[in-house]
This record gives sequence, C-alpha cells and structure tokens, in this order.
Amino acid sequence: MTSQLHDLSFRGFASDNYSGVHPEVLAAIAAANGGHQIAYGEDAYTERLQEVFAQHFGEGGEAFPVFNGTGANVTGIQSMLPRWGAVVAASTAHINTDEGGAPERVAGIKILNVPTPDGKLTPELIDREAWGWGDEHRAQPLVVSITQTTELGTAYTADEIRAIADHAHERGMRLHMDGARISNAAASLGLPLRAFTRDAGVDVLSFGGTKNGALGAEAIVVLNPEASEGLKYLRKLNMQLSSKMRFVSAQLIALLEGDLWLRSASHANAMAARLRDALEARLASGDLHGLGFSQKTQSNGIFATLPAGVADTLRARGFKFYDWDAAKHEVRWMCSFDTTEQDIDAFVAAIGEELRRVA
Repeated sequence: MTSQLHDLSFRGFASDNYSGVHPEVLAAIAAANGGHQIAYGEDAYTERLQEVFAQHFGEGGEAFPVFNGTGANVTGIQSMLPRWGAVVAASTAHINTDEGGAPERVAGIKILNVPTPDGKLTPELIDREAWGWGDEHRAQPLVVSITQTTELGTAYTADEIRAIADHAHERGMRLHMDGARISNAAASLGLPLRAFTRDAGVDVLSFGGTKNGALGAEAIVVLNPEASEGLKYLRKLNMQLSSKMRFVSAQLIALLEGDLWLRSASHANAMAARLRDALEARLASGDLHGLGFSQKTQSNGIFATLPAGVADTLRARGFKFYDWDAAKHEVRWMCSFDTTEQDIDAFVAAIGEELRRVA
C-alpha cells in the first residue's frame, strides 16, 4: 500500500484543482470496478451517461467523455472548424492563456483574442475580430468561444449568452462554451444547465467535472450536431480516447444523475461568498486597510488586491494561493467543494492580522 504523502488537513485557496475527489465520486469508481466491460466507450456506463446528459441538456445531442479540460476544448473546437477557421475568444480565455499553445500546436487553430474588463464577451466585442470573411489573407472567424464561469469569476446570464449566440449565428459563426466551472455558474444563476446552454444557443460545450470533485473527468457535449464533425476520430487523434472509459463515465454519472454537481458547486460558491462578505464587513467597519476587490464574486473565485508584500506573508503562513497580476498586487482566491467555514474564518483572521501589520 502506498504511504500517505501529504497532510490531509491542509486546504488552500490556490485552485479548485487542488481539492481531492468527492467521496461519492470515489464510491462510483469503485462500484464500476470488477468484471469486464467493452473498452473505448462501448460500456454500460458510457451508454447510461448519454441518458443522463440528455436529462440535463435535451435529446439529440451526444457526449464524448475525455480526460481533461484542455482536451475537451481543443478537440471540441477543432470539430467545429475547417482548417482555415479561427475562434474569437476573450484575451483571458483559458484557450488563449493557459493551454500551452495546444489549440494552435495540436489543432492548428488561430485564436483571435479580445481584451475585456471582466472576462466576458459581448456582441460588440466579438465584432472587433469577427470580420474579413472571404479574405484569403485572414484566418476566417467561424467560432466564438466563451467561458462559463469566466476565468475572472464572472458569470454570463442566459440572456447574455443568447445575445452572443444570435449574433454569432447571424454571421455564420458557431458558439462554443468552455464549461470548466459550469456547475458553479448554474448554482450562481439559479438555473438548470440547459437554460444557459442549449436553450441559449450554445452549439458545443466542454463540460467540466474535475474542478467540481471528479478525478480527471470531462466531456465534450455536442448540443447541435450540425455544428460539429468528426469527433469520433478527433478524440482518438488528440489522445483523449480512454480505453477504460467506464471509469470516466461513472464519475460524470455520479455528479449528474442526482444533485451532487449542484450541491458541490453551491457549497464552493457559498464559501467564496462567506469569504468576501466577511472581508467587506471588516472593511466597512474600518478594520482593514489596503484591501480591494477587482472583480465581482459570482462563483467560487475572488479576485482581490493587497498591499505589496502581504500576499507573500500570507503564503508563508501556509495559506496557498496564486498571484493573478503581480504588477497590480492582484490575487485570486478559489474555494472548493471541500472548503470549510473554519478554513474561511481562519483565512479572514490572517488577512486582518497581516493588513494591520502593514497599515
């Protein structure tokens, strides 16, 4: 048996990827173990997964389980574009900043990125790069990709997504959604998943499970079959076809068949709200100085600014989190399905102590 190599009591605020696997997901993996099932997706669990996704997104689509979010995004968008196509995305989009050039190097996709103040595209912002159709000197903008929730923790409303979808479709473009934190968006909006995806005009979705308690389980969900081609082959080509797919599918079933996906995301969001509310209350009372917030808190992430040096002293005390924009002393604090109220209260106390020290 492998020795335990880490402190099970440690929980930080660096990323919801730092969290472990939800116990109910681990139980689902164990339940799927034993005996033989046909490999590469011809198993009973992947068949059941199609039914579960249909319950959330409607009939007529298809889900393709994959290993990770980069694979889901790259493969999904690749299926939406011809070789000469390009995708319009926010400059902060994960496909533009955090996927190691995989869209360009693996899929040969040109990304036309647009700066935004809050990580959200609008029809007007899309038009900054959605032009040049028929010009052989320009990669053709044929897909718009949005992230829900965004990399800055903000959430698109269903109406905002519908406006983007209509705008894109009127121009012959398709709409892709990176849903790495889609469950957090649903919890924040108080809407079913279908309301701001299929019903709002999204064509292809990357459904995220890993950040919400799964063990490397994501899926490409084709909501509009006319907008995607060749995924059966592209998934294998891009090294995202699992031989023992039943264990990926079983995790997504565990999340989506009941309400685990929503319970976990709602808890993570609530912990982020608790953190921000506590800090704002102390700011209002004059107890804290030098703390600011740079984005709305609409999911499980908080973006804040701190006086110089405070982030480092907090990290030295054991509270792990990342700088977002070091030049602005901007940091990101992420909460997870397993973040506790005690974690939040201890962090708030430490932030207060460090801010008073430098005041």
